[in-house]
Amino acid sequence: MPADNVNCSSPRVSNNESDGLSSPSPTPIVASMDIKEDCIDPVCDPANPVRIKFQDICSAAYTIKGGIITTLCMKSHMSSTLGCNIYFKKDFLQYTGSFKERGARYMLMMMASEHKQKGVIAASAGNHALALSYHGQKLGIPVTVVMPIIAPIMKITMCRQFGAKIIIKGADIGESKEHAMQLSKENGLVYVNGYDHPHIIAGQGTMGLEIIDQVPDLDAVVVPIGGGGLIAGVALAVKSLKPEVKVIGVESERCPSFTAAMNAGHPVTLRAGSTLADGLAVPKVGVNAFHTAAHLLDKVVVVKESFIALSILRLVEMDKAVVEGAGACGLAALIAGQLPELQGKNVVVPLCGGNIDTTVLGRCLERGLAVDGRLIKFTVTVSDRPGGISELVGMISKIGVSIKDIIHERAWLTRDIFSVQVKVVGETRDRAHAQELENALRATYNEVHFVSTGDTS
Repeated sequence: MPADNVNCSSPRVSNNESDGLSSPSPTPIVASMDIKEDCIDPVCDPANPVRIKFQDICSAAYTIKGGIITTLCMKSHMSSTLGCNIYFKKDFLQYTGSFKERGARYMLMMMASEHKQKGVIAASAGNHALALSYHGQKLGIPVTVVMPIIAPIMKITMCRQFGAKIIIKGADIGESKEHAMQLSKENGLVYVNGYDHPHIIAGQGTMGLEIIDQVPDLDAVVVPIGGGGLIAGVALAVKSLKPEVKVIGVESERCPSFTAAMNAGHPVTLRAGSTLADGLAVPKVGVNAFHTAAHLLDKVVVVKESFIALSILRLVEMDKAVVEGAGACGLAALIAGQLPELQGKNVVVPLCGGNIDTTVLGRCLERGLAVDGRLIKFTVTVSDRPGGISELVGMISKIGVSIKDIIHERAWLTRDIFSVQVKVVGETRDRAHAQELENALRATYNEVHFVSTGDTS
């Protein structure tokens, strides 16, 4: 578990060992895998990072007022079970489904007239593309988005409906970015970094101003980290108004790029693994975001995939909120018990995005049920004589477990010709109910194997 609170003047990044996490410490990739030098965005220059000021956020709040929804910040039904007063900042209720609209609108409104006429270009596979396309249409500014071939069809279609010109290019977002920056230079278009442009960070920071206004007795805010733009803006806004409020960042174990940057003292590139929080899978945090946020954070924790899935499930069941994996990471840290110092405190958790594909949502819910012990899978070897399987099914029924699927196999058993292996997927009330079934099976049969859902201790 993480250590005690630390002073905000001395940011702490919790490493995997101290948090009991199974993933190895992140290893930076060699510099040759970074973006090519001729593709460096001049306003996101590692040699000359820009530190955003509180006045920039105030300016953004005034500028975008009327074009952005002031989203609800409501107390969660999970407050009693998690031992603190949790308030969800529901920015997934923005028109395009994410907080990205704040920065996108401010960026577009701050452009010079000649640049507005030519338009902007960006590389994105998701929320940044949607936000830029929507507000570009509202403001009459042409938008071009380069999307990788892996971009969801739904998001490509929505961007086109918002009037954006879509170019499908690149096996991943890195290749898409290189192509977008090349087109930017060739056509005189302004390239918009979705998490590190100073105007983007300032726009995202307006969420922090709203949080302070909506929860005046705030003790802590727990913010997901991807490229770093949101936590940089929110941390600056919150710490400027209430320095005593704790600002805690949360990353997925599959791409802890901010953790690596804190350990190295500057942004470094990681290999991002496949994660439920795909919106946070940014291999290298923004240089401007890092230099703005690093000295303001009290802690950064890394969460396991299993807790992200469980968070998505809890949000659907208890708060009636459909949130993508990246938006659920803040809650995941609380569910995992990684922030014990927040017990009894008033805590705001931004639910920053709701653009999750329906097929992925289904998988996340099933995985969450498995982590919660409510969806179980086991194999048991029973007698193949008449009544053998009937006896097993009767035991399962008597305990009150619902059978979702059942398969029996004979051909792959080599020890006993009169035995059959039965594979069962069942639905239980909770983990204790699942344990009751397991105990009964082990007391009756010699060969019982329950499939592990992963370490959630």
